[in-house]
Amino acid sequence: MKIDYKKELKHLYSPPKNKIVLVDVPLMKFLMIDGRGDPNNSPEFQSAVDTLYGVAYTLKFYLKKQGIGPDYTVMPLEGLWWMDGWGDFDLEDKDNWLWTLMIMQPEHITGKQVLAAIEQLRAKKDPPRLDQVTFEVYEEGLAVQTMHIGPYAEEGPTIEKLHRFAKENGYRLHKKHHEIYLGDPRRTKPERLRTVLRQPVIK
Repeated sequence: MKIDYKKELKHLYSPPKNKIVLVDVPLMKFLMIDGRGDPNNSPEFQSAVDTLYGVAYTLKFYLKKQGIGPDYTVMPLEGLWWMDGWGDFDLEDKDNWLWTLMIMQPEHITGKQVLAAIEQLRAKKDPPRLDQVTFEVYEEGLAVQTMHIGPYAEEGPTIEKLHRFAKENGYRLHKKHHEIYLGDPRRTKPERLRTVLRQPVIK
């Protein structure tokens, strides 16, 4: 049976639309790549996306062939976003955005298996950013989140609502802005894109 961790972790990957909720995000494993610049026109950004998915799918089929663990659906792309002095994040200054792209991995996966998948992908395609892929654990803890429906460029008002909700309920913004991309922008109309917007907080 193939496991879909989006369904197993529905409270983290499918928040309600037009409602902000508080969640406690546990430590999770991710494939990651860091970068900088405007995601709309940066070759570095698209290269990072392609490389991450290349490793994620190679790893999935490598484990399946080896008979290791349950079969699973590859998780969606996620992104952490910030700037130097990220408390003053400027939604318009995209050239100076810093980001970490990542894809969540099941708990049973090990660093040794990731390295084996990377070497397998290197032998087949050798994408240019392969050496920059890392396998790390990331723990956000308490966070507020909601579902944004529509173009990425129109997230601003939803993010403002998220931040206002946190502050009005006695929380302070903490760590990096987090987005989870549930739609494929190459195949989905902009007005129908679904994006989880998440902001870690502390009391």
